Amino acid sequence: MEFLPKGVRLAVSPLSWTNDVLEDLGGLTPVETCLKEAARAGYQGVELGRLFPREAGQLAPLLTAENLNLASGWYSGKLATRNAADECAAAQAHASLLTEMGCDVMVYGEVAMMTGEAPLNEPMSRRLVMDEDARPGYARRLTEFARWLHGEYGLRLAYHHHLMMVAETLPEISAILDHAGLELGLLLDTGHAAAAGFDHARLIERHGDRIVHIHLKDIRRQVMDDIRSRDASFNTGVRAGMFTVPGDGCVDFAPVARFVHDSGYRGWMVVEAEQDPAKAPPLPAVTRAIRHVETVFRHISGEF
Repeated sequence: MEFLPKGVRLAVSPLSWTNDVLEDLGGLTPVETCLKEAARAGYQGVELGRLFPREAGQLAPLLTAENLNLASGWYSGKLATRNAADECAAAQAHASLLTEMGCDVMVYGEVAMMTGEAPLNEPMSRRLVMDEDARPGYARRLTEFARWLHGEYGLRLAYHHHLMMVAETLPEISAILDHAGLELGLLLDTGHAAAAGFDHARLIERHGDRIVHIHLKDIRRQVMDDIRSRDASFNTGVRAGMFTVPGDGCVDFAPVARFVHDSGYRGWMVVEAEQDPAKAPPLPAVTRAIRHVETVFRHISGEF
Protein backbone atom coordinates (compact mmCIF):
# COMPACT_ATOMS: atom_id res chain seq x y z
CA MET A 1 0.00 0.00 0.00
CA GLU A 2 2.88 2.36 -0.76
CA PHE A 3 0.45 4.57 -2.69
CA LEU A 4 -1.27 5.59 0.57
CA PRO A 5 0.03 8.30 2.93
CA LYS A 6 1.88 7.07 5.99
CA GLY A 7 -0.53 6.01 8.73
CA VAL A 8 -3.43 5.36 6.36
CA ARG A 9 -4.56 1.76 5.91
CA LEU A 10 -7.04 0.07 3.59
CA ALA A 11 -9.59 -2.47 4.78
CA VAL A 12 -12.62 -4.15 3.25
CA SER A 13 -16.09 -4.76 4.64
CA PRO A 14 -17.43 -8.33 4.89
CA LEU A 15 -20.64 -7.03 3.26
CA SER A 16 -19.23 -8.04 -0.13
CA TRP A 17 -19.42 -11.65 1.09
CA THR A 18 -22.31 -11.73 3.58
CA ASN A 19 -25.01 -9.09 4.08
CA ASP A 20 -25.68 -8.13 7.68
CA VAL A 21 -29.44 -7.54 7.25
CA LEU A 22 -30.51 -9.60 4.23
CA GLU A 23 -29.33 -12.96 5.46
CA ASP A 24 -30.01 -14.73 2.17
CA LEU A 25 -27.33 -12.59 0.48
CA GLY A 26 -24.21 -14.58 1.21
CA GLY A 27 -26.07 -16.82 3.66
CA LEU A 28 -23.63 -18.64 5.89
CA THR A 29 -20.49 -17.94 3.88
CA PRO A 30 -17.66 -19.00 6.21
CA VAL A 31 -15.74 -16.20 7.87
CA GLU A 32 -12.57 -17.93 6.75
CA THR A 33 -13.60 -17.47 3.09
CA CYS A 34 -14.05 -13.74 3.59
CA LEU A 35 -10.71 -13.37 5.36
CA LYS A 36 -8.73 -15.48 2.91
CA GLU A 37 -10.09 -13.58 -0.08
CA ALA A 38 -9.63 -10.19 1.61
CA ALA A 39 -5.99 -11.05 2.23
CA ARG A 40 -5.55 -12.46 -1.26
CA ALA A 41 -6.86 -9.23 -2.76
CA GLY A 42 -4.26 -7.30 -0.76
CA TYR A 43 -6.24 -5.63 2.05
CA GLN A 44 -4.69 -4.86 5.42
CA GLY A 45 -7.82 -5.32 7.49
CA VAL A 46 -11.56 -5.95 7.72
CA GLU A 47 -14.50 -4.66 9.70
CA LEU A 48 -16.76 -6.92 11.76
CA GLY A 49 -19.46 -8.91 9.98
CA ARG A 50 -22.60 -10.72 11.02
CA LEU A 51 -20.94 -14.12 11.32
CA PHE A 52 -17.69 -13.00 12.96
CA PRO A 53 -16.91 -14.28 16.49
CA ARG A 54 -17.51 -11.68 19.16
CA GLU A 55 -14.80 -12.98 21.49
CA ALA A 56 -11.25 -11.71 20.97
CA GLY A 57 -9.84 -15.14 21.80
CA GLN A 58 -11.73 -16.62 18.84
CA LEU A 59 -11.51 -13.69 16.43
CA ALA A 60 -7.83 -12.78 16.79
CA PRO A 61 -6.45 -16.13 15.55
CA LEU A 62 -8.66 -15.98 12.45
CA LEU A 63 -7.33 -12.54 11.54
CA THR A 64 -3.74 -13.35 12.46
CA ALA A 65 -3.81 -16.40 10.20
CA GLU A 66 -4.37 -14.08 7.22
CA ASN A 67 -2.20 -11.20 8.49
CA LEU A 68 -5.24 -8.94 8.80
CA ASN A 69 -6.25 -6.35 11.40
CA LEU A 70 -9.69 -5.38 12.66
CA ALA A 71 -10.47 -1.87 11.45
CA SER A 72 -13.66 -1.36 13.47
CA GLY A 73 -17.20 -2.65 13.87
CA TRP A 74 -20.73 -1.28 13.58
CA TYR A 75 -22.58 -0.57 16.82
CA SER A 76 -26.38 -0.17 16.71
CA GLY A 77 -26.99 2.81 18.97
CA LYS A 78 -30.27 4.08 20.40
CA LEU A 79 -29.39 7.48 21.78
CA ALA A 80 -32.28 9.03 19.88
CA THR A 81 -34.56 7.53 22.53
CA ARG A 82 -32.45 6.57 25.55
CA ASN A 83 -30.00 8.25 27.88
CA ALA A 84 -26.24 8.08 27.69
CA ALA A 85 -25.87 5.98 30.85
CA ASP A 86 -28.02 3.21 29.39
CA GLU A 87 -26.12 3.41 26.11
CA CYS A 88 -22.80 3.10 27.91
CA ALA A 89 -24.00 -0.01 29.69
CA ALA A 90 -25.28 -1.53 26.43
CA ALA A 91 -22.03 -0.82 24.55
CA GLN A 92 -19.54 -2.27 27.02
CA ALA A 93 -19.09 -5.70 25.44
CA HIS A 94 -18.71 -4.29 21.92
CA ALA A 95 -16.32 -1.57 23.03
CA SER A 96 -14.25 -4.07 24.98
CA LEU A 97 -13.94 -6.34 21.91
CA LEU A 98 -12.82 -3.47 19.69
CA THR A 99 -10.21 -2.36 22.21
CA GLU A 100 -8.89 -5.89 22.70
CA MET A 101 -8.57 -6.17 18.91
CA GLY A 102 -6.53 -2.96 18.69
CA CYS A 103 -9.17 -0.73 17.11
CA ASP A 104 -9.14 3.06 17.42
CA VAL A 105 -12.76 3.82 16.50
CA MET A 106 -16.28 2.49 16.99
CA VAL A 107 -18.77 2.94 14.14
CA TYR A 108 -22.07 4.26 15.50
CA GLY A 109 -25.31 3.78 13.54
CA GLU A 110 -28.55 5.17 14.96
CA VAL A 111 -31.27 2.51 14.98
CA ALA A 112 -33.67 3.88 17.62
CA MET A 113 -37.27 4.00 16.40
CA MET A 114 -36.58 1.11 14.02
CA THR A 115 -38.63 -2.08 14.24
CA GLY A 116 -36.80 -5.11 12.92
CA GLU A 117 -35.56 -4.19 9.45
CA ALA A 118 -37.95 -1.21 9.25
CA PRO A 119 -37.56 1.31 7.81
CA LEU A 120 -35.17 -0.56 5.51
CA ASN A 121 -38.13 -2.42 4.01
CA GLU A 122 -40.25 0.73 3.84
CA PRO A 123 -40.43 3.13 0.86
CA MET A 124 -37.43 5.46 0.80
CA SER A 125 -39.76 8.40 1.43
CA ARG A 126 -40.70 6.96 4.82
CA ARG A 127 -37.26 7.20 6.35
CA LEU A 128 -36.69 8.16 9.98
CA VAL A 129 -36.73 11.91 10.57
CA MET A 130 -35.81 13.58 13.85
CA ASP A 131 -37.66 16.70 14.93
CA GLU A 132 -35.44 19.75 14.75
CA ASP A 133 -35.96 20.62 18.40
CA ALA A 134 -34.83 17.13 19.44
CA ARG A 135 -31.41 17.41 17.79
CA PRO A 136 -29.59 19.47 20.46
CA GLY A 137 -30.44 16.95 23.17
CA TYR A 138 -29.51 14.09 20.89
CA ALA A 139 -26.17 15.72 20.15
CA ARG A 140 -25.49 16.18 23.85
CA ARG A 141 -26.17 12.50 24.53
CA LEU A 142 -23.89 11.52 21.66
CA THR A 143 -21.18 13.77 23.08
CA GLU A 144 -21.53 12.26 26.55
CA PHE A 145 -21.39 8.76 25.10
CA ALA A 146 -18.37 9.62 22.95
CA ARG A 147 -16.56 11.11 25.95
CA TRP A 148 -17.21 7.95 27.99
CA LEU A 149 -16.13 5.69 25.11
CA HIS A 150 -12.80 7.46 24.73
CA GLY A 151 -12.17 7.73 28.45
CA GLU A 152 -12.97 4.09 29.24
CA TYR A 153 -11.80 2.34 26.09
CA GLY A 154 -9.61 4.78 24.15
CA LEU A 155 -12.01 4.63 21.19
CA ARG A 156 -13.22 7.53 19.04
CA LEU A 157 -16.90 7.49 18.15
CA ALA A 158 -17.39 7.57 14.37
CA TYR A 159 -20.97 8.69 13.68
CA HIS A 160 -22.27 7.02 10.49
CA HIS A 161 -24.55 9.18 8.34
CA HIS A 162 -26.83 6.68 6.63
CA LEU A 163 -29.80 6.44 4.29
CA MET A 164 -33.16 5.93 6.02
CA MET A 165 -31.81 7.01 9.40
CA VAL A 166 -31.95 10.30 11.30
CA ALA A 167 -28.84 11.78 9.66
CA GLU A 168 -29.23 11.21 5.92
CA THR A 169 -28.89 14.68 4.38
CA LEU A 170 -26.06 17.17 4.76
CA PRO A 171 -28.20 19.64 6.76
CA GLU A 172 -29.22 16.87 9.16
CA ILE A 173 -25.63 15.75 9.65
CA SER A 174 -24.50 19.33 10.22
CA ALA A 175 -27.32 20.03 12.66
CA ILE A 176 -26.15 17.15 14.86
CA LEU A 177 -22.43 17.89 14.64
CA ASP A 178 -22.91 21.61 15.20
CA HIS A 179 -24.65 20.91 18.50
CA ALA A 180 -22.17 18.23 19.58
CA GLY A 181 -18.85 18.53 21.34
CA LEU A 182 -15.60 17.81 19.54
CA GLU A 183 -15.54 14.37 21.15
CA LEU A 184 -18.05 13.24 18.51
CA GLY A 185 -16.27 12.04 15.39
CA LEU A 186 -17.68 11.42 11.94
CA LEU A 187 -17.59 8.48 9.57
CA LEU A 188 -17.47 9.74 5.98
CA ASP A 189 -19.35 7.37 3.66
CA THR A 190 -18.99 8.35 0.00
CA GLY A 191 -21.82 6.11 -1.17
CA HIS A 192 -24.38 7.20 1.41
CA ALA A 193 -23.54 10.82 0.64
CA ALA A 194 -24.08 10.36 -3.09
CA ALA A 195 -27.24 8.32 -2.57
CA ALA A 196 -28.60 11.03 -0.25
CA GLY A 197 -28.07 13.61 -2.99
CA PHE A 198 -24.98 15.52 -1.91
CA ASP A 199 -21.31 15.56 -2.86
CA HIS A 200 -19.05 14.14 -0.16
CA ALA A 201 -16.65 17.02 -0.93
CA ARG A 202 -19.17 19.33 0.74
CA LEU A 203 -19.17 17.18 3.86
CA ILE A 204 -15.37 17.26 3.92
CA GLU A 205 -15.35 21.03 3.51
CA ARG A 206 -17.88 21.50 6.30
CA HIS A 207 -16.77 18.82 8.77
CA GLY A 208 -13.36 17.52 7.68
CA ASP A 209 -11.93 18.06 11.15
CA ARG A 210 -14.44 15.53 12.53
CA ILE A 211 -13.65 12.66 10.16
CA VAL A 212 -12.11 9.69 12.01
CA HIS A 213 -13.15 6.80 9.75
CA ILE A 214 -13.92 6.47 6.03
CA HIS A 215 -16.10 4.11 4.00
CA LEU A 216 -15.33 3.99 0.27
CA LYS A 217 -18.59 3.01 -1.39
CA ASP A 218 -19.82 3.63 -4.93
CA ILE A 219 -23.36 3.81 -6.34
CA ARG A 220 -24.91 2.85 -9.63
CA ARG A 221 -26.75 6.05 -10.51
CA GLN A 222 -29.27 4.43 -12.83
CA VAL A 223 -30.28 1.92 -10.19
CA MET A 224 -30.44 4.58 -7.48
CA ASP A 225 -32.60 6.84 -9.66
CA ASP A 226 -34.96 3.95 -10.39
CA ILE A 227 -35.32 3.12 -6.68
CA ARG A 228 -36.07 6.77 -5.90
CA SER A 229 -38.53 7.17 -8.78
CA ARG A 230 -40.47 4.08 -7.69
CA ASP A 231 -40.17 5.00 -4.01
CA ALA A 232 -38.91 1.49 -3.38
CA SER A 233 -37.19 0.41 -0.18
CA PHE A 234 -33.53 0.51 0.83
CA ASN A 235 -33.42 -3.28 0.85
CA THR A 236 -34.95 -3.40 -2.63
CA GLY A 237 -32.15 -1.09 -3.74
CA VAL A 238 -29.50 -3.30 -2.17
CA ARG A 239 -30.90 -6.34 -3.96
CA ALA A 240 -30.98 -4.40 -7.23
CA GLY A 241 -27.34 -3.36 -6.86
CA MET A 242 -27.57 0.35 -6.08
CA PHE A 243 -24.31 0.09 -4.09
CA THR A 244 -21.04 -1.23 -5.47
CA VAL A 245 -17.28 -1.05 -4.98
CA PRO A 246 -15.20 2.02 -5.92
CA GLY A 247 -14.69 2.34 -9.65
CA ASP A 248 -17.87 0.48 -10.58
CA GLY A 249 -20.29 3.39 -10.25
CA CYS A 250 -20.57 7.15 -10.60
CA VAL A 251 -18.81 8.46 -7.46
CA ASP A 252 -15.72 10.60 -7.96
CA PHE A 253 -13.26 9.55 -5.25
CA ALA A 254 -10.81 12.36 -5.91
CA PRO A 255 -12.18 14.63 -3.13
CA VAL A 256 -11.76 12.00 -0.41
CA ALA A 257 -8.34 11.02 -1.74
CA ARG A 258 -7.27 14.67 -1.76
CA PHE A 259 -8.56 15.07 1.80
CA VAL A 260 -6.63 12.01 3.01
CA HIS A 261 -3.50 13.11 1.15
CA ASP A 262 -3.53 16.75 2.28
CA SER A 263 -5.18 16.81 5.70
CA GLY A 264 -2.93 14.54 7.72
CA TYR A 265 -5.76 12.03 8.18
CA ARG A 266 -4.48 8.89 9.88
CA GLY A 267 -6.68 5.86 10.12
CA TRP A 268 -8.64 3.35 8.07
CA MET A 269 -10.38 3.59 4.74
CA VAL A 270 -12.79 0.70 4.22
CA VAL A 271 -13.99 -0.50 0.81
CA GLU A 272 -17.65 -1.37 1.24
CA ALA A 273 -20.36 -2.61 -1.12
CA GLU A 274 -23.74 -3.96 -0.08
CA GLN A 275 -24.62 -6.19 -3.01
CA ASP A 276 -25.55 -9.78 -3.81
CA PRO A 277 -22.35 -11.87 -3.90
CA ALA A 278 -24.05 -14.26 -6.33
CA LYS A 279 -24.34 -11.38 -8.81
CA ALA A 280 -21.05 -9.68 -7.91
CA PRO A 281 -18.46 -12.32 -6.95
CA PRO A 282 -16.56 -10.79 -4.01
CA LEU A 283 -12.91 -11.52 -4.80
CA PRO A 284 -12.88 -10.00 -8.31
CA ALA A 285 -14.96 -7.03 -7.14
CA VAL A 286 -12.83 -6.10 -4.13
CA THR A 287 -9.64 -6.68 -6.12
CA ARG A 288 -10.80 -4.21 -8.78
CA ALA A 289 -11.62 -1.77 -5.99
CA ILE A 290 -8.02 -1.73 -4.73
CA ARG A 291 -6.76 -0.99 -8.22
CA HIS A 292 -9.21 1.89 -8.55
CA VAL A 293 -8.28 3.34 -5.16
CA GLU A 294 -4.60 3.08 -6.09
CA THR A 295 -5.18 4.86 -9.41
CA VAL A 296 -7.03 7.71 -7.71
CA PHE A 297 -4.35 8.17 -5.04
CA ARG A 298 -1.47 8.03 -7.50
CA HIS A 299 -3.22 10.64 -9.63
CA ILE A 300 -3.73 12.90 -6.58
CA SER A 301 -0.04 12.48 -5.73
CA GLY A 302 0.90 13.57 -9.25
CA GLU A 303 2.41 10.23 -10.25
CA PHE A 304 0.22 10.09 -13.35
